[in-house]
Amino acid sequence: MPEVEIALMTGMRMSEQLTLEWEEIDLDEGTIHLSKTKNGSGRFVRLNSRALAVLTMMHKRGLGHGRVSPAKRPDWFREAVRTAGIKDFTWHCLRHTFASRLIMAGVDLRTVQELMGHKSITMTARNAHLSPEHRAAALEKLMFVKCHQNCHRVFRTSRDGGSCSAVRCLPR
Repeated sequence: MPEVEIALMTGMRMSEQLTLEWEEIDLDEGTIHLSKTKNGSGRFVRLNSRALAVLTMMHKRGLGHGRVSPAKRPDWFREAVRTAGIKDFTWHCLRHTFASRLIMAGVDLRTVQELMGHKSITMTARNAHLSPEHRAAALEKLMFVKCHQNCHRVFRTSRDGGSCSAVRCLPR
């Protein structure tokens, strides 16, 4: 399902992706130019290596003119989700997955905003959902903190809720 991979690797809206024409894609530059988007302005979508490989493969298979996706509506996607027994999952969830994966990989919110084509960073924050594991890992970082930037002592917070204590000095 190359369309799903493109959605996960670009974060394009379903309407942007399913109306995409080959003339809007520059495989040499690794970009897509969307002239009209939901927020009313155009934008460029940068392709990562996987999205570029998928589009190149589709282009080589003879789909190099007209619309990139032959289907105007992803009925096959809805059917696959229903067959898999997945509840409350739509094409738009792929866009949320794109944002969430970027945030969990350490990409800053402003960059994710630009990659998604949002006018508001608030909308980007609503689209990015952190996994429980990612949240737990973030909280574990509190177990080892410095009292200030130039300090070479690492303070370890005890797991039983006790006070912090210096456990050792770190060399410069």
